Amino acid sequence: MSEELLLITGAAEESMRKGIAHLETELTKIRAGKASPTMLDGIVVEYYGSPTPIAQVANISVLDVRTISIQPWEKSMLAAIEKSIMQANIGITPQNDGNQIRLFMPPLTEERRRELFKKASGEGEHSKVAIRNIRRDAIEQVKKLQKDGLSEDAAKDAEKEIQELTDKFIQLVDKHLAAKEKEMMSV
Repeated sequence: MSEELLLITGAAEESMRKGIAHLETELTKIRAGKASPTMLDGIVVEYYGSPTPIAQVANISVLDVRTISIQPWEKSMLAAIEKSIMQANIGITPQNDGNQIRLFMPPLTEERRRELFKKASGEGEHSKVAIRNIRRDAIEQVKKLQKDGLSEDAAKDAEKEIQELTDKFIQLVDKHLAAKEKEMMSV
């Protein structure tokens, strides 16, 4: 296979890997009934006028399966952290005792589990669409090379390889979703 085709397939594979990494990140943000500090990723607090991730202004720890403790490094940050958590609408009401904030995970109802799995499935579908778009773009690049003189056999081989990559990464998305569903539906 020519060097240009190797570059195209390599770039497509790298982009698909990034799509899977993004899916993994998004799935960790969807809560599955267990307390996890990653649930607070993406929540920012106003810290001296600039938006700052909670993890940079407080110590976040898991006390037990259903409880997260947030211990700010400055007591003055308690109210700002509590406000940010409320605005993030993660479905948990923070409990402020004057020294730290505790988040108690309510047990998930069957209906809430289904809602959360729908959200996870939506993220999976976005990843699949992104992977298919990467495939389309790579195949278009191969067809341009074919117009510029690449042999038809080499183009077909490259398209087949790109399709195999696509299939592999779509299966990976399905595996991630199946694992998340199992995690969410177990009581």
